[in-house]
Amino acid sequence: MKPILKFLRTAIPDTHPIRIFYHRIMSFLAAIYYWYPSDHLIVIGVTGTNGKTTTVNLITNVLNSAGYKVGMTSTINFQIGNKRWINDTKQTTLGPFFLQKMLRQMVKAGCKYAVLEVSSHSITQARINGINIDVAVITNVSPEHVEYHGSFNNYLNTKGQLFQKVSKSPRKFGVPKVLIMNADDKYYTYFNQFVADRKMTYGLKSATIYSAEIEQKPEGTHFVMHVPNNSVPVDLRLPGEFNVANALAAAAVAISLQVPMEQIKKGLDDSATVSGRFEHVDCGQKYSVIVDYAHTPEALESVMSLYRRLTTGKLYAIFGGTGGGRDKSKRPAMGATVDQYADYIIVTDDDPYEEDEWKIIEQVSSGIKRQEGQNFWKIPDRLEAIRLALTMAKEGDCVVVAGKGCEEVMMLRGKKIQWNDKHIIKELLRRSIEVEIYPDHYERRENVCLKS
Repeated sequence: MKPILKFLRTAIPDTHPIRIFYHRIMSFLAAIYYWYPSDHLIVIGVTGTNGKTTTVNLITNVLNSAGYKVGMTSTINFQIGNKRWINDTKQTTLGPFFLQKMLRQMVKAGCKYAVLEVSSHSITQARINGINIDVAVITNVSPEHVEYHGSFNNYLNTKGQLFQKVSKSPRKFGVPKVLIMNADDKYYTYFNQFVADRKMTYGLKSATIYSAEIEQKPEGTHFVMHVPNNSVPVDLRLPGEFNVANALAAAAVAISLQVPMEQIKKGLDDSATVSGRFEHVDCGQKYSVIVDYAHTPEALESVMSLYRRLTTGKLYAIFGGTGGGRDKSKRPAMGATVDQYADYIIVTDDDPYEEDEWKIIEQVSSGIKRQEGQNFWKIPDRLEAIRLALTMAKEGDCVVVAGKGCEEVMMLRGKKIQWNDKHIIKELLRRSIEVEIYPDHYERRENVCLKS
């Protein structure tokens, strides 16, 4: 059965009209089966190239702080009311039946809001069809999934479909249709063309909601948030100006929903670090270790430039390129970006899927100007790549492990391998790891045993 399904997926790609028609039918059936649960929720959809997961979590935290029951789906986690758990599906936006089931469970749990992370793939594949979205948020747009969508313009237009969907969805009593846009993004004008009852902008400079007096620290960021006729200081536990932008987006959503300013400030101040996003791993070592999901040139630029400024010693980068048909064209650009900032570079596996690991590594490395061996190594085994960096790092240094964030699995040669960067790093830092390597080194399972 699996070979037949694999053949059909190859013969009829996701963007083929037949597949799109199939996805639309499934979304329609899922919505009917679960009685259109989104009609009983205020639904917030967040899309963009970078920052979606962080923004979704910040919105959820602010609404929770204001006393509302909230449901959430994101790349890394799910929430229904007071229950939150890990998303180990490796999908940003779930299939229509799973998603509609989640929304129905949110309704049963008494949630008022549903906050959904919406990927461009899910829009193309009609996974969000049958969901009545009230608020759409765009974080930013830069080239990604270009090979999948056929061109950057197609990718941009796909993102725009979420905004278009808001105005076309049936109105719920007393709930306005709202668009939240990043005034700093170069494609702001494109998104501003769409119609809604209310539009709000956010940005680091000039917008409806903007920031000033930004103070960056390794453990977080202080800034003053300005809103019409008011301003409040915010102490965010996430570093970097890009996370200030994510916080402003969350604040814009809350303001559009008439959440009081004091609750917005409290929700942002109390927001913990989002797992796998600029996450510090501290086991008492004298150097910093950061785990981040960055897997595009723009995201790597953000994380590497930030820790270049904040690091007094040497900066290490461990990263790779995602396989499975993901944008091959961005791989050299990722290498070039890291080459600008890192003192030591290790290119390794990310999620090769069924692609050749070495080929991906070579494509990423083609953007790196230095020669291999000149503070630059190619190590397919991600465990050994991380181990090398942690062995070399000294007091004042910073090790950035990018690409997988808090993901629980690695896709390697068509198989799911249990993997979590943070867990592996912790065991290595504690110097008490025991790793059982199976005959084929790439089909290993990490058996980690903590010694007392």
